[in-house]
Amino acid sequence: MKFKKENRRKRIHYRIRRKVNGTAERPRVSVYRSNKEIYAQVIDDVSGHTMASASSREKAVDSNLNKTEQAKQVGAILAERLQSNNISTVVFDRGGYLYHGRVKALADGVREAGINL
Repeated sequence: MKFKKENRRKRIHYRIRRKVNGTAERPRVSVYRSNKEIYAQVIDDVSGHTMASASSREKAVDSNLNKTEQAKQVGAILAERLQSNNISTVVFDRGGYLYHGRVKALADGVREAGINL
């Protein structure tokens, strides 16, 4: 049986989601990566509430940078919003993507801004 890339990623994502769960004290950072953009949101899975979000489509992200550097900026923006909500620790949900490149850059941007992953 042939699997498309997206189906494979979704299967991996479901496997990750069985283990990674966000609470109000330690929410989950969920990542979605398209070919052009990267999006991240912080989710409290207990109440089903999105606490903060950031993406590379925002005005604060420099569009002249390459996509990896933009992802790092998105991580820093997300960390600022987390700190304004008094959140210092999160769990990272890579969304079925491999932990390298843009996904890793986003996580590094969050870490460098002072949030524990």
